[in-house]
Amino acid sequence: MSKPSRIWVQMTDGELQVHDVAEWVAMPSCGGIGLFCGTVRDHSDGRPGVLQLEYEAYGEQVEPRLEAVAEAALAQWPDIGRVALLHRIGTLLVGETSVIVGVSTPHRAEAFDAARFCIDTLKASVPIWKREVWEGGTADWGLCAHDLVDLPRES
Repeated sequence: MSKPSRIWVQMTDGELQVHDVAEWVAMPSCGGIGLFCGTVRDHSDGRPGVLQLEYEAYGEQVEPRLEAVAEAALAQWPDIGRVALLHRIGTLLVGETSVIVGVSTPHRAEAFDAARFCIDTLKASVPIWKREVWEGGTADWGLCAHDLVDLPRES
């Protein structure tokens, strides 16, 4: 787990707690908190009866890439107080939380915008694969159907 003063990134096989993220990103100087929680749903495109998702990750790459997402958000919205990006790996059942994004900013519009940027960029740039298990079988491992993008790193 990385948790410098403004950035908290983590990949874990443990349960994610949205309350912990909301509490950590809250700051007296920030009146807006944007939170996004991704949970396992009971279906996917054209496939009812999803029972669980299995997440695997390229561990050495995940936290550095999560940090790059957070740094990109800080560069775009310099008034961000704190940003948290947490992703779970392993087997998750329907209803369990797989990802949490938390961002605090002085105003709500920036919190919403920054949180959306973070989840969209995380999905496009962090090497985490998922496999669906449903009533009729399993799907192949996938990374959504796109190549990963690299983010420029601050030097």
